[in-house]
Amino acid sequence: MEQNYIFKEQQRFRQWWLWLIIIGIDSLLIYGFVQQVMLGKPFGDQPMSDSALTLAAVLSLAVTLFSLSIRLETRITRDGVAVRFFPLHFKYKQYAWETFSKSYVRKYAPLSEYGGWGLRFGMSGQGRAYNVSGNKGLQLEFTNQKKLLIGTRKPEELSLVLDEIGQLKT
Repeated sequence: MEQNYIFKEQQRFRQWWLWLIIIGIDSLLIYGFVQQVMLGKPFGDQPMSDSALTLAAVLSLAVTLFSLSIRLETRITRDGVAVRFFPLHFKYKQYAWETFSKSYVRKYAPLSEYGGWGLRFGMSGQGRAYNVSGNKGLQLEFTNQKKLLIGTRKPEELSLVLDEIGQLKT
């Protein structure tokens, strides 16, 4: 696929409530680790072993770092669409325009249609979705009847690009 990008977007999880939960869990486990392992004061009424508390704190921080590294990257060229959900996909998944019967930007309901955000599979025929926030996305319908929705924070710009290159197919 040619490298002259007409549209390029990178998104990360931006839900404040998700980060509040993650940071809250990290803070609690780090506090417990410091209290119990470093200061020798049992953490809680029935404290975990030092090794279990250390493991829990390390795993929690690893999940946080993993969450910080997640990003959805979309690229549009005159040849097609490329998408990856890093770090789950190291290489872009590339799709040529000829493989789509429809391609358009639409509003969708992340929870009811796909069960939330992330790498998702639709509950009743909506196909797959790559999304990290919001409720607008590039709907791609393949000639083999499969569907893929790629979330976007730039719906107007994406629609204009599709129209400009003659790929706005509804």
